[in-house]
Amino acid sequence: MLIGATIAILVPLLVILSALKIIREYERAVVFVLGRFYRIKGPGLIIVIPVIQQMVRVDLRTRVLDVPTQDVISRDNVSVKVNAVIYYRVIDPERAVIRVENFEAATSQLAQTTLRSVLGQHELDEMLSERDKLNADIRRILDEQTDAWGIKVSNVELKHVDLDESMIRAIAKQAEAERIRRAKIISAEGEYQAAERMLDAARIMAQRPEAMQLRYLVALQEIANERSQTIVFPFPIELSKLMPDLGGEQ
Repeated sequence: MLIGATIAILVPLLVILSALKIIREYERAVVFVLGRFYRIKGPGLIIVIPVIQQMVRVDLRTRVLDVPTQDVISRDNVSVKVNAVIYYRVIDPERAVIRVENFEAATSQLAQTTLRSVLGQHELDEMLSERDKLNADIRRILDEQTDAWGIKVSNVELKHVDLDESMIRAIAKQAEAERIRRAKIISAEGEYQAAERMLDAARIMAQRPEAMQLRYLVALQEIANERSQTIVFPFPIELSKLMPDLGGEQ
């Protein structure tokens, strides 16, 4: 009799204890009644009737998904290896449990295919210089496609864009050629500006003969300061104009 009474007390007690569930602040419980969706419960202490009701825990915290390295062929036919990291979280536990079998695996596979698809539409230079734009495009596409699963993609970051050695050497040569081209342009621009200044100076000297005489004296002083065995004196243009007149007087 005593054993029977103990069992009669313990069995209901164990049933009640098994029905009590504690849901953390960052979790929600998707409750089903006889296989049909009932409601979302939590956080805190909830009751799930054994046998009749079933519960699926869903973590609402932001998850970090490391996308494996993908082989991508850019629009200009360059083969690169790209990997990325994606931050997402569940915003609708009901859809995350009911509409997809495993939302983590589904999000990972979708991220891989989207990464290859989006990057394949851009050239290598864009992959290297416009990462912010590519990150935004990939995040937008993933967010639109995972919305039906109750998933919110908050951020996408391209981590590495790896090239083979031959492509790295080609890019280095291209960068060197670009630097040489810019140096030549800058040098030519400097020569052009110097020529313009010299032309302006010549016009001023042509209008003011005394300026030419002053420049002649400065040149003589510079020659006198040089230590050279050979001295070349500039021949004034005005003196050459007087030579025919001097010859005629003789």
